[in-house]
Amino acid sequence: MNYRPIATALLTVWLSSWLWWMSLSLPLIVLPAIAAPQPQPTASPVLPATASPLDVNNIPTEKISRFVHACLQVVTLIEQKETTLQAAETETESLRIEQEIEAAAIAIIEAAGLTHQEYLQLLGLANTDPEFGERVAIQLQEASS
Repeated sequence: MNYRPIATALLTVWLSSWLWWMSLSLPLIVLPAIAAPQPQPTASPVLPATASPLDVNNIPTEKISRFVHACLQVVTLIEQKETTLQAAETETESLRIEQEIEAAAIAIIEAAGLTHQEYLQLLGLANTDPEFGERVAIQLQEASS
């Protein structure tokens, strides 16, 4: 079976979801960094484990499976709330709905055993690495059947 059309369609949906998700996540990433006092550099900085990039060749199938499960749930959440968000009459109401969606999405991701950072890294890899995107697309198709 040729998975290329399926993979392309799913990655297109993912990309639009990812861009939407990033628009929600950007305040979480940028604003705390701007508002927080900058730490003084140390002799050997230590980055948290979640800050290191994932090696596409060493991502376990189980992690991809958890990602696929979370991704399907996040996309469903976004689709369910999209109309409500578009119907918001004020900017305050729209922001409240976005925050609810974001909190629910993060809860879904964490319930799948992933961090927010891991999820975004995997999503980015699925959109930029053709082989990894194909692996994810196959699991998405299997999970959707």
